[in-house]
Amino acid sequence: MSTREITVLYFAAAATATRLDYERIPIPADGGLPLSSLSQILASRHPNKGLDQILATSQWSVNEEMVDDVSTVVLKGGEEVAVICPVSGG
Repeated sequence: MSTREITVLYFAAAATATRLDYERIPIPADGGLPLSSLSQILASRHPNKGLDQILATSQWSVNEEMVDDVSTVVLKGGEEVAVICPVSGG
């Protein structure tokens, strides 16, 4: 089975938790990956790092476009997906 991949970009707390700026995630070529499933996949790749909690409050962008509804996006391969962590400021 051939695979395609996406590039996941990590920033702020997500980068700290994973100790990565980015990683590539394979996607089966015969189907896509719902963006709504990506949090679970990433958390399973980085267990016991608190990434699941970070992702639960994060937003996503795909190819530099913010995603309002993750249930409407299916990744086919080649996309750049960014984890946008909440920021605080004053």
